[in-house]
Amino acid sequence: MALRHNPQTRKTTMMTTKDKVARRKLSLLEIAAELSNVSRACKVMGYSRQQFYEIRRNFQTYGADGLIDRLPGAKGPHSNRVAAGIEAAILDHALAHPCHGATRVEQELRLKGLQFSSGGVRGVWMRHNLLTKHERLLRLEKATAERTITLTEEQTRVLERFSPKFRERHIEAPYTGALDAADTFFVGICGKFVFSEPLGDAAWLENT
Repeated sequence: MALRHNPQTRKTTMMTTKDKVARRKLSLLEIAAELSNVSRACKVMGYSRQQFYEIRRNFQTYGADGLIDRLPGAKGPHSNRVAAGIEAAILDHALAHPCHGATRVEQELRLKGLQFSSGGVRGVWMRHNLLTKHERLLRLEKATAERTITLTEEQTRVLERFSPKFRERHIEAPYTGALDAADTFFVGICGKFVFSEPLGDAAWLENT
């Protein structure tokens, strides 16, 4: 016969265990007060002196709630997390200059009056999955595909080096003849070398 697990029963058991631990801590404080001897109270209850003072400090600060064991972990944004405005500036800089490292980003934005550390830059990158240059370049490539933006020379250069698809992008021309392509070749004809300067419609050449 299979036994079914009841989550409510487990939750009640966990709360009962926490209550037992809290009552044991309270008993430690009461015995220490009755005996006027912290060492003897700790020996009777099985706690160290360091644990006793920590329990007493929590009880004095938070009352009975301070005696309940809680799971460790962050309860909100880290106190050293950069402000929202700085985070937005770091993300904008990563889009404009995806190849800049954390120290370079910090130095560039510090010139604009923003104060933070290179560790703060890495923290922002980590939260947005931009920790590597490859990930930042992918973000730039995605941004250019989703909306029409004017790329700087630096952005164009890094995208051409990073993405073959972008490097081999199509030539845009509103109509035939709007854009011509010219080149010069040094060729040999009948034993003589001459210059050839062909001229063609760029839109037509790109589609052939």
